[in-house]
Amino acid sequence: MLHHITKLIAEGEHQQLDFKFEIADAHKIARTLVAFANTDGGRLLVGVKDNGVLAGVRSEEEYYMVEAAAKMYCKPAIDFSVKEWNLNKKTILEIIIHKSSARPHFAQSKEGNWLAYHRVKDQNFLVNRILMSVWKLEKAPKGVYLKFTDPERFLLDFLETNTSITLSKFIRLAGISRKKAESILVRFMLLKMLRMNFTENLTFFTLNPAIKLTENG
Repeated sequence: MLHHITKLIAEGEHQQLDFKFEIADAHKIARTLVAFANTDGGRLLVGVKDNGVLAGVRSEEEYYMVEAAAKMYCKPAIDFSVKEWNLNKKTILEIIIHKSSARPHFAQSKEGNWLAYHRVKDQNFLVNRILMSVWKLEKAPKGVYLKFTDPERFLLDFLETNTSITLSKFIRLAGISRKKAESILVRFMLLKMLRMNFTENLTFFTLNPAIKLTENG
């Protein structure tokens, strides 16, 4: 029977799994803890190289570095559990972080700035203003109100015939302010009508394929 860690490594790094050869920077690891907690939760395997090769934990200090990152450099602090595994005479730490109901969590940078991150596939991205607004409004007791004016209709019409749109393109083509464009995108996301997509250099919006629009929107 395959070892639990062997099975995880075979999955490769993804949205809920990250490998760390060593923990040498508490600020850096705080970003990953925050990204997991703000998204879907996940597992951090310490003592595993990026290519999946077992390296083993070098010292007990690595656990305390994770603990310091979770308590001192994450706000609110991140709860995690840890399991210690021995495989091929190597000690591997499995750090388990659950999706948090207290999001957004912020990680402190070396410069002292508190920044929010989320996880997309195997990368951690800074949370932009639109996603931050979505998270905050999700907790609001009032429902989402959306009035269909020309910019809203333009956005839906555009996305029915085009694959995606960026914020800057929406602003330019609809002839509206950044504030107005962000507000519309936030509300469409809250209504699950739009999806926000990320690449290393680009953020863009697409229609949620699960939503079928009528001729009247």
